[in-house]
Amino acid sequence: MPGIDEVARLAGVSTATVSRALNGKLSVSGPTRDRVLAAASRLGYVVSSNASGLATGRTKNVGVVIPFLNRWFYSSVIEGAESALLQRGYDLTLYNLSGGGEERRSVFEHFLLRKRVDAVIAISLELTPSEVSRMLAMNTPIVGIGGPLPGVRTLSVDDVEVARRCTQYLIDLGHHSIAHIGGSQESERDFHLPTSRRVGYEAALADAGIPIDPSLFEAGSFTIESGHRAAMRLLSQPHRPTAIFAASDEMAIGAILAVRELGLAVPGDVSVIGIDDHELASFFGLTTIAQFPQEQGRRAVEMLMEELHPGTGDTLALNVPLPVELVVRQSTARRG
Repeated sequence: MPGIDEVARLAGVSTATVSRALNGKLSVSGPTRDRVLAAASRLGYVVSSNASGLATGRTKNVGVVIPFLNRWFYSSVIEGAESALLQRGYDLTLYNLSGGGEERRSVFEHFLLRKRVDAVIAISLELTPSEVSRMLAMNTPIVGIGGPLPGVRTLSVDDVEVARRCTQYLIDLGHHSIAHIGGSQESERDFHLPTSRRVGYEAALADAGIPIDPSLFEAGSFTIESGHRAAMRLLSQPHRPTAIFAASDEMAIGAILAVRELGLAVPGDVSVIGIDDHELASFFGLTTIAQFPQEQGRRAVEMLMEELHPGTGDTLALNVPLPVELVVRQSTARRG
């Protein structure tokens, strides 16, 4: 089997540069890394993760902890993180906490503390002070996605402001009877996202002098099916709303299907807006707020690398706001 010396000769660099490039160190330029990777591929050279771990005390493995596995948003964040980690020579281990409290305790009290991972990305999880302190005591860097965490570097979206922006867009189009499909108590998990989005919706109405009508709120579970059921209830009222703001694109897509099922038109009879920019959003012509979940995963990895390899980043800000963008499509129109 070829050795690191042969890779270095073929790439025209030192063995130290080969080691840094293959181990994902950011101090190696892109062209040099590409040259090293091409040489290693041509020779069939593979880094021994065991040997590397013994030498550095690291596993070259990052743990990603999520509340759900079967949701588009979470899988998209994971996809972005995995791509960025692979480029840096790291593996990813996924911990799915959909099983509940006992599963969560097992992950945070045992698996993550056995030095099986070098760092942790927590997606939409409000870590407890105990969970944070245990990992920091073991010198395990953490990056959170979804909301601020005391003492932890995080990437977050202002969900109140995003919901306010969605609602205000409908108001600007002349809509005053605006329904909201939000979250149920069961979906009220970490960071209270459903509540934050309802607060933003109601704040936009209040700022516009539009009375808040409790009958224009229906709860869903952030799925297409639940959005369809909620919209059917809203649209069956004697005075149906002229617009629907759904707290996720999947529920918004369900609402579009309900409108059509009732023989109504989108946006002629009912305008619909969501949040996420789901992979199906363009197919349904859905106006939405894009959150760029793959980019969130990539940004989280960049932040972890800054901690694992000090000196490679420009800043170590604790909370970094994530960009969002209003994407206007065919599901919304001015109220005639």
